[in-house]
Amino acid sequence: MTTDSDGSFKRKDSSFRSFIQKGGKFEPEQGRYHLYVSYACPWATRTLIMRQLKGLEDFIDVSVVSPHMGSDGWPFATADAFPGATPDPIHNSAHVKDLYLRADPAYDGRFTVPVLWDKKTDTIVNNESSEIIRIFNSAFNELLPVEKAKLDFYPEELKAQIDEVNAWVYDTVNNGVYKSGFARTQAAYEAAVFPLFESLDRLEKMLTGKDYLIGDRLTEADIRLFPTIVRFDPVYVGHFKCNLRTIRDGYPALHRWLRRLYWTVPAFKDTCNFEHIKTHYYWSHPMINPTRIVPAGPVPNILPLEGKA
Repeated sequence: MTTDSDGSFKRKDSSFRSFIQKGGKFEPEQGRYHLYVSYACPWATRTLIMRQLKGLEDFIDVSVVSPHMGSDGWPFATADAFPGATPDPIHNSAHVKDLYLRADPAYDGRFTVPVLWDKKTDTIVNNESSEIIRIFNSAFNELLPVEKAKLDFYPEELKAQIDEVNAWVYDTVNNGVYKSGFARTQAAYEAAVFPLFESLDRLEKMLTGKDYLIGDRLTEADIRLFPTIVRFDPVYVGHFKCNLRTIRDGYPALHRWLRRLYWTVPAFKDTCNFEHIKTHYYWSHPMINPTRIVPAGPVPNILPLEGKA
């Protein structure tokens, strides 16, 4: 974790930034690539959502790490047999860091997920979630059935709007919860938490009377926002002190959008594991939660679609 002298959290950029494309080093091929994820991690979750929406389950297989991120980083099931975690089927790695050091023995960055791995060249293609979801959106279209290939979550006519929304949502919401939670001074915390809720207010207005953020259709903007909002009440309100309001009681339109995606679009519910989510945050950040006690609530983690607004 990196903080500035003023106590504010600074996220480092991802390091592996290649793309899958015809004629390139990494060609689109069925079964060639492997995705390493954590169910707990919101950045990894967006890649799982896009993989399922695009029907890439038979093209790109997945390994899931344990939520117990300790001193050696994310462990595979061979090192920590947490329910739902799996081994690394390619190299039988103990931790995600082993993959990074295999790809580059001199690597000195963060050992993050997601990781998109190329089995043919035995290296990392990309570890930046925003780019991996773009890869999944279009790189395999020529190999997919027509009904999946035609799905475009970053359509040309909406790219400018999606990019504009993504920019402020990333800074103040996706990363804003971390800037609030990892702040090391009161001033740094307040400089993050108030813009976070201003952006939630803005999202509430955007979603009032609408099912999606942009263009009355599911887009990348929704996919990128969802993992943060679904974690908000179970984790960020308490653990990261994002407690001006909850989603369920403070944002009716945003709350309806969240529940509609979760309960009606399988790719959102199927990739959401609340046990991994809550265990990871409350166990893996002892500087915030030294007892590692995982709260029992909220109950339920997400409310039904119908009923409470």
